Amino acid sequence: MAGEAGDRAVATGRRIRGLDAAERRARRREDLLDAALELFSAQGYQDTAIEQICKHAYVGTKSFYEVFTGKEALYLALLDRIVADVTGRLTSALDALDGDQDESEAARALIRHFADAFVDDVRVARVTFGEGRAVTPSAEAHRRANRRWAASYVETAWLRLGVAAGPHARAVAMGLIGGLFDIIADWLLDSGPGRSADRASLQDGLDRFYTVVSSGLSAS
Repeated sequence: MAGEAGDRAVATGRRIRGLDAAERRARRREDLLDAALELFSAQGYQDTAIEQICKHAYVGTKSFYEVFTGKEALYLALLDRIVADVTGRLTSALDALDGDQDESEAARALIRHFADAFVDDVRVARVTFGEGRAVTPSAEAHRRANRRWAASYVETAWLRLGVAAGPHARAVAMGLIGGLFDIIADWLLDSGPGRSADRASLQDGLDRFYTVVSSGLSAS
């Protein structure tokens, strides 16, 4: 009987604190991502060691390599988690738009949600395009792919809002995303640790920039 019970335990996987092996691995992954967000934003990607991340996450180094191949892979996974959060926010906001809103008002609402996704927790902005970001070929390629995704999302939003973006919509959308990111990155310079930055000035800058881009679309 005891042998049969042991065989069943091996076959089904041992549960620790109510979690099976796959669930424990998923928990370790999230703990490591949380630790990376905290440490990369505070001291930068280059100055953060895997050992520090593991200590902060209460995860052994051996367990780290069971989840990620290295620090860069961890950073790319963190970017993917941020993109998933931004996508969820924008999709919900786009679905909730009032049909009676004009294009300009609706677009500003979406931009506000876009900005909030990065600056509600300023650590997110820092690891995405601030001083906490990774500067490696793979990270830059990943970041560029994310910008292309964001541009495609802008085109989808324009279509939903009835904006006549014209034949150069993709190029304009790429420029819009790049400009929004740069405005947020510049805003980060005034949001040092221990003091909050002026969110109203950020939103005003984003609104004004979108107005210029929108005017250009209308003129074309």
